Amino acid sequence: MSADQLRALLRADTVTHVPGVYDPVTAALAVRAGHKAVHLSGAAVSALMLGRPDLGFVHATQIADRATTLVPALNGVPLLADADTGYGNPLHAIWTAHAYARAGISGLHLEDQVSPKRCGHLAGKEVVEAGPAAAKIKALATEVPELAVIARTDAYGVNGLEDAIERCRLFAEAGADAVFPEGVDDLGDLGKLHDALPGVPIVVNRSEAGGNRPAPTDAELAAVGVRMVLHPVAALLAALRAASLVYRAIADHGSAEPVDRMPWAAFTDLTGQSDALELDARYTPAPGLRAPDISGRLET
Repeated sequence: MSADQLRALLRADTVTHVPGVYDPVTAALAVRAGHKAVHLSGAAVSALMLGRPDLGFVHATQIADRATTLVPALNGVPLLADADTGYGNPLHAIWTAHAYARAGISGLHLEDQVSPKRCGHLAGKEVVEAGPAAAKIKALATEVPELAVIARTDAYGVNGLEDAIERCRLFAEAGADAVFPEGVDDLGDLGKLHDALPGVPIVVNRSEAGGNRPAPTDAELAAVGVRMVLHPVAALLAALRAASLVYRAIADHGSAEPVDRMPWAAFTDLTGQSDALELDARYTPAPGLRAPDISGRLET
């Protein structure tokens, strides 16, 4: 099971970097680069499907629909998906998790913000009481064990480190496979969390939404219990930057030639054009030949 692959990465002694993907070709590129897991961001889906910010515009069904297009291109590499707040109470969170599992998603992260949620790096966030948040985690861990569950808390930016640590403790006790203290990236604070919860894997977010911050080494992160680093929108922002340069070049010069682009042959290879043409040739009659009768009609 790919959920077990995610759990194995979380139990390892090393750090796994998990990049964001958002369509089949970026999924294929991530696999070719050798990544062991990939991530689907709610912010990316909201931007690409709706042109809207990460303020609760997308729902579980839209995340799951997008995932169904990614999973075939991943060749078994597990997909971790954003589940926001679970889109309701524990019953709704369970439905969300089942929808994700049917879509081929291997794990999700669930947060304790008030719904509708806000991007983790925005001011004005609110968190729900710790007890109901932990109950939602317990519901998922109990009812949908085929998914790895990463429990995210946004309490650090609202109530401080002490509350974030206590919530992570409750979430781990409720059955979370890992904890995700949003906004905690200082090694000293991560070390305090690790000391309070020895053996509990920690996931951190390295999103451009948080600005440019010093990036600890993988060895430093591993020493304080971090097992997974998410890069949810790095590839999307790079692609949008490249697209903006191409559009400007065409507008200014009538050609995209000045901008570095993927060669056409690499693009068609990525989309499997050669295999598709070979399959087409195998089952398409040569010119002048009559197609075989495959109707299955009985002779009389």
